[in-house]
Amino acid sequence: MARRRRKIKRVNESPVVATIEKMSHEGRGITHVEDKVVFVDGSLEGETIRFQYTACHRNYDEAKTLEVIQASDDRVTPACDYFGICGGCSLQHMSSEQQIKMKQGVLMDLLERTSQINPERILPTISGSFYGYRNKARLGVRYVNKKQRLLIGFREKHSAFLADMQHCEVLDPRVGHQLHVLIDCISSLESYNQIAQIEVAITEEVVALVFRHLSPLSESDQQQLISLGQTFPCHIYLQSGGPETITLHYPDESRLTYWLPDFDIEIEFRPSDFTQVNASVNEKMISQAIQLLDLNENDQVLDLFCGVGNFSLPMARHAGSVVGVEGSADLVERAVSNAERNKILNAEFYQQDLAAEDLSEQWTSRSFDKVLIDPARPGALEILPLIAAKKPSHIVYVSCNPATLARDAGELVNNHGYQLKAAGVMDMFPHTAHVESMALFIKT
Repeated sequence: MARRRRKIKRVNESPVVATIEKMSHEGRGITHVEDKVVFVDGSLEGETIRFQYTACHRNYDEAKTLEVIQASDDRVTPACDYFGICGGCSLQHMSSEQQIKMKQGVLMDLLERTSQINPERILPTISGSFYGYRNKARLGVRYVNKKQRLLIGFREKHSAFLADMQHCEVLDPRVGHQLHVLIDCISSLESYNQIAQIEVAITEEVVALVFRHLSPLSESDQQQLISLGQTFPCHIYLQSGGPETITLHYPDESRLTYWLPDFDIEIEFRPSDFTQVNASVNEKMISQAIQLLDLNENDQVLDLFCGVGNFSLPMARHAGSVVGVEGSADLVERAVSNAERNKILNAEFYQQDLAAEDLSEQWTSRSFDKVLIDPARPGALEILPLIAAKKPSHIVYVSCNPATLARDAGELVNNHGYQLKAAGVMDMFPHTAHVESMALFIKT
């Protein structure tokens, strides 16, 4: 009779010593205990560590690093006091150079495993500042009775609780180093326990804060927030419900813009609009996309998932015409006004759910020489047959999810006659496992 394996209550076990074999796509170390995979937070490839189990599953277990017995050469001291507690960052213990290599490896691995393809060349990595880079964020707010005080920040790692933090090193320091001011302000409100969230939007000149409140604010509380706006200083918005309820509270006028100096373009947006969180990487990303598309004055260009015109308007400076398509009517409205503001006459925009079966003939009936796609995490699989039918010579795909990029690359290469000429990553979110990437496809 075969010997029955002893069932182990791993979560309650004593700490285990192991060597990390490689890194997962999520930035956790991988080891094996009794032939079972264990994902270990806070560890790096090649390290010998002592870990504690935190969760057990049928096919794998999870753990956290308690002690590094033999450290990797890629290990660095995290800059943030709350690393390991706050779930906002997962890779501050890894050198920035190694983070980029890991992300490039994730992209190449997914392309090979998902679609059996490799790019002819790897694009140079686009990166910027590693700290203080983030200009958009949603901060949770909660009064904790057990602690008898208010917390503001991101959620704890693998938890619904907010991390107890006084500063954040990846946020623009105008907010990241001033969390204590926000905590003091909200704690002084009559409705201190009715503020659920602060949405942050930062430009070179303005800090905008959107306060999501669960009940109406008293006149006293409203005045307190005006005082915060005057002394912080910042622009204050109030939000009583969904995004449509966001209203400016202080000052009387607020204008949020970011500048793309290489293209002489200023883009205006609302604080709740989607914009890229890393301004310097965004500028480099746009320039690389335009270079890869090899635009000329005769090109008719299609920009799908165009947002406020982040790619469309710079491309219009180099192309004959640009058509931008976006699912959000509000963002289309913003893109149109941004074109007018920058005196760009060769760009037009349409509102369209790009996953819908019936697409507007206003733009689908037209021909396009080149296409840029910048979809959300689900990717662009539904729209690829329409794009391929236009037979554009160049397609640049900008992705925030390497798994769906790899899937969609397989569709373009294996089913529609395109070659993957180049691909590479952009370090839009340093110290996280998030992989932003760009790929160039050429019609064969």
